[in-house]
Amino acid sequence: MREYKIVFTGTMGAGKTTAIAAISETPPVVTDVANNDASLSKAKTTVGLDFGQLTLDTGDRLRLFGTPGQARFDFMWRILAQNALGIIILVDNSRPDPLADLDAYLTGFAEVLRNIPCTVGVGRMDSHTQPDLDAFSARLEAHGLVLPVLPVDVRRREDVALLIDTLLSQMESSMTGSET
Repeated sequence: MREYKIVFTGTMGAGKTTAIAAISETPPVVTDVANNDASLSKAKTTVGLDFGQLTLDTGDRLRLFGTPGQARFDFMWRILAQNALGIIILVDNSRPDPLADLDAYLTGFAEVLRNIPCTVGVGRMDSHTQPDLDAFSARLEAHGLVLPVLPVDVRRREDVALLIDTLLSQMESSMTGSET
């Protein structure tokens, strides 16, 4: 059995804790505290990390880590990204400027994203249809990146599994490409 690390990142309220809880085989470990950011109507927020795990059909285990969303905890982003297999960026499309939110995480993880796969999951698209997925792809292209962008409901296990499967497919594709 091999173990791999996947990092979920995104703004406060994007659904990192919820996504990990939706897919983890064990109750997730969370480091939530009372939210004192009045700009968001959220009772609690992650200040350290979230952690869950998932065993694949091969017997390999995925260790799922969620970063804190606030930029003031960006030092945790770098720590959690060390030795990660890949990163899943979650974007909340109901926020005032979700494309700027994506920019912040692409910039914050720029060095890491040169070496590992990444998938972008856009949440709350059912109630907030703009920007659309094409706008997110265009923003990624402006950063010199071509990454999968998927609509996601982080409460649904199937949606989170699709994000992870897409990330793993990128890894397999890059490994196969390097062998030829």
